[in-house]
Amino acid sequence: MIFAWVLLAATSLAFADEQAGVQFSLGASVASSPSGSGSDISFRDDPEQRTYQNVEEPYTLDFNYHNYDQMTTFLRQTSAKFPSLTALYSIGKSVQGRDLWVMVVSASPYEHMIGKPDVKYIGNIHGNEAVSRELLLHLIHYLITGYSTDPYVRWLLENTRIHIMPSMNPDGFEVSKEGACEGGQGRYNALGFDLNRNFPDYFKQNNRRTQPETKAVKEWVSKIQFVLSGSLHGGALVASYPFDNTPNSLFQSYASAPSLTPDDDVFKHLSLTYSTNHAKMSKGVACKPSASGFQRGITNGAAWYPLTGGMQDYNYVWYGCMEVTLEISCCKFPSARELPRYWEDNKLALIKFLAEAHRGVHGFVMDENGNPIEKAALKIKTRDAGFKSTKYGEFWRILLPGVYKLEVYADGYVPREVEFMVVAEHPTLLNVTMHPAKVGSRKDGPFYRPGGLPQQPLYHHGPVSQQQQAQESGLFSSISSGFNNLVTNIFG
Repeated sequence: MIFAWVLLAATSLAFADEQAGVQFSLGASVASSPSGSGSDISFRDDPEQRTYQNVEEPYTLDFNYHNYDQMTTFLRQTSAKFPSLTALYSIGKSVQGRDLWVMVVSASPYEHMIGKPDVKYIGNIHGNEAVSRELLLHLIHYLITGYSTDPYVRWLLENTRIHIMPSMNPDGFEVSKEGACEGGQGRYNALGFDLNRNFPDYFKQNNRRTQPETKAVKEWVSKIQFVLSGSLHGGALVASYPFDNTPNSLFQSYASAPSLTPDDDVFKHLSLTYSTNHAKMSKGVACKPSASGFQRGITNGAAWYPLTGGMQDYNYVWYGCMEVTLEISCCKFPSARELPRYWEDNKLALIKFLAEAHRGVHGFVMDENGNPIEKAALKIKTRDAGFKSTKYGEFWRILLPGVYKLEVYADGYVPREVEFMVVAEHPTLLNVTMHPAKVGSRKDGPFYRPGGLPQQPLYHHGPVSQQQQAQESGLFSSISSGFNNLVTNIFG
């Protein structure tokens, strides 16, 4: 029974999507979606989308900056022209009511592929860091046009669902100025908040009021089990990895000391994957004559400069998603004539980074009858960073070659510990069968978390105390915030 279920999971082409409640904004593509597929996604008709159903013009994208309306038109035209490879949806709206568009590019755009990972890119978090916005639009174009001609792209789309958000801060972009390499105009959202300082923080209390854009992303990542993510920025040339923050005191926190995760080896590998496939990032090119470059083009976030409320730490701590911050341009908003060069510099790195989701271990957590167990709590022994199984019992973890032990806990089941090996060539398939616990037996363990708490961190190495958090507030917090704003306006 178990093997039959796994075989069915591995070969099925039409399973319901796990992202219940996400509203897709499509017209023509909805008509092509298979009826009765059992999808949990609720579609809403978009009258504007229907106008693109019969677009016959060549599918091209120029190297210019696209404002919100132009970006929306391109995304809608793409979803209408390629309904078998793309699906367009909005996760919410900005302060000024602009949709936060996400485009899925995959051989299965509407339905989650059982056993295959979901990954994402988010660009334009800071509205005046505009290169990422255009590169992600070109990435969409490249993946779609390459599906029929490039075997590597075809493999990637047939084994991965890629979610691309070109702009998390469309309001900020609209007031930014082309040619402004530095400064803060357009960096913040329409209410003046830095969106990359607006997430819950593991190490220190974040009292900043949650913004609509941040809330939308938090709900998004709570519904889809993303395995890997890239957050694209500008103002430097480096791949920066968690932790961005540190539990140290205020003045120690600016001493350039690294704040390392339990998966530091993996994060360094992911960062090097991007930097070494980039045209010049791994060379440690300095953006200014007075500044020093980064060794091999990577850095620990806190070692560069600490920040509170960053998105990459939130993805990792709360949901076990491996996110890296990619600073891809020394100039935040360079002239449009430079965009072809930026695309050529980053194209290979953008593709190769996503493929890393297929490294490490993956599998299913099931009961004795072969039924999937949802929200089983998992972690790699000696690594206090948790992750959970999906409603199909799936799990993924990016790991480098070696021998590991997987700890698995689930309500009503005897905890299990399974040893496995990871090799470099291909991911390890590991299926775990859980057995019911006897009534009255203890189910607690070093990682037992009954019921699943989506708003609680999955990282279990003991956060700083409330007293420590309180000590960070008040005057010191204000000084830290002011210094942080100064540093980030300079670097990105």
